[in-house]
Amino acid sequence: MSPVKKQNLLLVILIIFYTVGLIGLQTSYRLYFLGLTPFNLLLSFGCLYLSFKDYSLKKHIDIILIGAAGYAIEWIGVHTSVLFGHYEYGTVLGYKADGIPLTIALNWVLLTFTSTAIVHKWKIPLVLKAVIAGALMTILDWIIEPVAIRSGFWFWQNNTIPLYNYICWMIFASVFSYWVLSRKTVETNKVTVGLFVILVIFFAILNR
Repeated sequence: MSPVKKQNLLLVILIIFYTVGLIGLQTSYRLYFLGLTPFNLLLSFGCLYLSFKDYSLKKHIDIILIGAAGYAIEWIGVHTSVLFGHYEYGTVLGYKADGIPLTIALNWVLLTFTSTAIVHKWKIPLVLKAVIAGALMTILDWIIEPVAIRSGFWFWQNNTIPLYNYICWMIFASVFSYWVLSRKTVETNKVTVGLFVILVIFFAILNR
């Protein structure tokens, strides 16, 4: 199968899956569909990974580094409140190790590679690309937050999302984006860009 056909197929799979999920979350089977959240993250990551043309060691190292770094800062955030604010994770995101869902590492990889893919080919300075990608990730987090709280992904102290959360997101998202841009391990294709758009639409609709 050609790369273009493969990307088209992967994009169709993502659109179908998220559409079904969107419909299912509006029905009496909402809890069942929420239970599929870890699978949703795995499927999304799988489609993202399969869309790549480059499977170099450097790319695999960056995927592992972003996932590990994302997991580490979440651990610091939950256990010390030094980062993001006072929050804790629920059970919806799946198995937790020391209070942090393992799937949160995939989430950081997904958001980093998809948001950065949007700006990857822009003819602007690398630092500016990273900052814009970081802003895109932060905006998506802002869209996700209300849905995540209602769905039991995580919980904030006093049910209040602090501005500090978004400041931390902006900083770390920009740093992660700068890293993959500088190492040229990010790719721009229909799936990497399309998945980000799908996530924005999916959570924006759920926010209505």
